[in-house]
Amino acid sequence: MQTNFADFIKHTREGEEADAILRTCVHCGFCTATCPTYQLLGDELDGPRGRIYLIKQVLEGAEVTTSTQTHLDRCLTCRNCETTCPSGVKYGRLVDIGRKVVEERVPRPLGERIKRKLLIEGLTRKTLFGAALRAGQIFRPLLSPALQDKVPKRQNAGVWPVREHARKMLVLEGCAQPAMAPNINAATARVLDVLDVQLIVAPKAGCCGALRHHMNEQDAALEDMRRNIDAWWPYVQPDGGAVEAIVMTASGCGVTVKEYGHLLAHDSAYAAKAARISALTKDLSEIMPQFETELAQRVRASSTGRVAYHPPCTLQHGQQIRGKVEGVLRAVGVDVVLCADSHLCCGSAGSYSLLQPELSLQLRDRKLANLEDTGAQTIVSANVGCTAHLQSGTETPVLHWIELIDRALN
Repeated sequence: MQTNFADFIKHTREGEEADAILRTCVHCGFCTATCPTYQLLGDELDGPRGRIYLIKQVLEGAEVTTSTQTHLDRCLTCRNCETTCPSGVKYGRLVDIGRKVVEERVPRPLGERIKRKLLIEGLTRKTLFGAALRAGQIFRPLLSPALQDKVPKRQNAGVWPVREHARKMLVLEGCAQPAMAPNINAATARVLDVLDVQLIVAPKAGCCGALRHHMNEQDAALEDMRRNIDAWWPYVQPDGGAVEAIVMTASGCGVTVKEYGHLLAHDSAYAAKAARISALTKDLSEIMPQFETELAQRVRASSTGRVAYHPPCTLQHGQQIRGKVEGVLRAVGVDVVLCADSHLCCGSAGSYSLLQPELSLQLRDRKLANLEDTGAQTIVSANVGCTAHLQSGTETPVLHWIELIDRALN
């Protein structure tokens, strides 16, 4: 694809990156076949190829309209198109660049700006989100069915182990997960404790920056990333205990933290540190396979019945990790299956389910129909957003996969 960028973007860092990405696209259209929004809407501009053309036009100085913004807003950033693309187009990075430019040039209505700001501040501040969620749980019976779907039932995290071990790993507590599903990290800590690994939380680490980044507050997102690097840095030094990995129990956070090195490469004060943090970051499914044999020896008989695994887009497309969760579960005797179209998004996608509810619910219901067709008694995933979104549409229990391991061990 040939490009002729406008002066405002031509010689900038983002412009050079976008130019390199656009020039790898060969217009083949393979991406449209695996794009969830194109499947629902059938509009070329609601598929990756159409959005690439829109971004190209914006960066070349064409008029930017609310229609352009709408088509980019409808993108889930699931990055399924990247898995499909034979040319290796880095669509996720391109759409972030395009959205930022469009956001600067197309003022949103006041009500929409307020809604987005409330979402950003409410979801990324752990204390504020926790208080709001607890209030919602208390008054849940009084809420409308639509609001009840957004408020998960209160969960008991259980006991966090206190034994110390020579092997240590950090875990990102996150912003929404501690309130929505506190048992995920606690279960991870218990499982690793059995395997003689100590899981540590850095108190000053917070939101990974993904939400702000994808909602076009990218400078603020970089500040989130710098704060986390500062919080983790003492732990990755030899005299600080030298943790061997930073474990991500939410794949949506993991895909972002793994990109810290790229996103902060221009920052001389943080570039090297960010690269180190990204190199240490591992999804939980990358950590657990080394323990499969020991887990198989320790686990009690499983009574879960058939389990359907929904691989999050941020894991299978964003991080290109496939097969590891299923392998660990099978090693401990779980009958785990994938559903039809397991490569497609469930519609959660961070804040997407709140900003694009109609499309999100259509995708959720399609996914649940396929999951239920497997005959599974339990559904598991690897991202808190996916588990909460799927649970809102079914009575079948939806868990993080590590919770099954925890139950089998205890």
